[in-house]
Amino acid sequence: MTFEEAKAKLEEFGQLHVLKYYDELSEAEKADLIAQIADTDFAVVDNCKNLGKSQGRGEFAPLAAMQVSEIESRKEELFSIGAKALKEGKIAACLLAGGMGTRLGSDNPKGMYDIGLTKNVYIFQRIIENLLDTVKQADGTYLRLFIMTSEKNNDATVSFLKEHNFFGYPEDKVTFFKQEMAPASDYDGKVYMESKSRISTSPNGNAGWYASMLRAGLRDIILKEGIEWIDIFSVDNVLQRIADPCFVGATLGAGVSCGAKVVRKNAPDEKVGVMCLEDGKPSIVEYYELSQEMMDAKDANGDPAYNYGVILNYLFNEKDLYEISKKSLPLHVVEKKIPYIDENAQLIKPESPNGCKFEQLVLDMIHELPSCLPYEVVREYEFAPIKNKEGVDSVDTARELCKKCGIEL
Repeated sequence: MTFEEAKAKLEEFGQLHVLKYYDELSEAEKADLIAQIADTDFAVVDNCKNLGKSQGRGEFAPLAAMQVSEIESRKEELFSIGAKALKEGKIAACLLAGGMGTRLGSDNPKGMYDIGLTKNVYIFQRIIENLLDTVKQADGTYLRLFIMTSEKNNDATVSFLKEHNFFGYPEDKVTFFKQEMAPASDYDGKVYMESKSRISTSPNGNAGWYASMLRAGLRDIILKEGIEWIDIFSVDNVLQRIADPCFVGATLGAGVSCGAKVVRKNAPDEKVGVMCLEDGKPSIVEYYELSQEMMDAKDANGDPAYNYGVILNYLFNEKDLYEISKKSLPLHVVEKKIPYIDENAQLIKPESPNGCKFEQLVLDMIHELPSCLPYEVVREYEFAPIKNKEGVDSVDTARELCKKCGIEL
């Protein structure tokens, strides 16, 4: 893109202020800014007018999960189906690792955080060790591991994993790609600048991973290697099992488009999204959308009907994902604190929300699918999220759960 083309694009979307300091920039900074303008979809900021407006939800109904008791009774059958698919190379894994460790007090990518007590035990290390357990169960068949980074943490993530020899995972089985970014704006749709040479951006939401894979040209690998299913999971959870044979077997055996790992809620009002049906199709109802009537509802066994919280571990059929990618998923407008430079080019870090970020969410991706199997896992063995430095879902709680599972820290 030339300077004139960049200027014309900005003019079209009313964003010419992006070039305010252009003449002061070095040649490298000018080139980077022009490239960023070329890559940025400024049309999304028009959605700032939708802030606070619900897009409306359909009619919710419970969606039964495959419970632990059934999984245990069918373990041999499910394991056999899953192990076969793994050994045939039909399953890939995708780690969503674009986040930083800011809330943990770290300036590094979140996966680099050390949770060890007597030795170094990094979040990335724990996740890869869990994936290596699946490799053993699949008689040594290594899965293709896609790792989604962000423009902010890509270089540090790649360097760190190479420096640690991918914690024993073969480097030729690992493929990195960057998540697409969306511009961040004020309430009038004017994009913020985080410096004289850079538009303020944020990741485009947890449903943006597949579109980002396609943009990076990675479907060529998927088709070439005969990958039919992709297990996506977040960097937060240091205990999760990844593409484990029983989960794979249950999903494939049920003939559904997606499997979703879920945990039994520890209280009716626990702050987790819950698998459900919405207008007859699979979906996720957020905890704040649960009515009292829904919280009180019971299933045939007398258990709460909306009882299974999602943990961001999903096994998707890739062909179905490709069909979804041809559609436009809803865009969610989120109010956030966005650092920016003021009219004097001074960096301001606001103490309260000052604008909008734009995201696509996995729940909308799932709602496009015809079917989904919620698959119950035992919370103490598979759910140790690290979201905070202290308190609930913190480094400390994750350490305690790891120790209970016999993991040496």
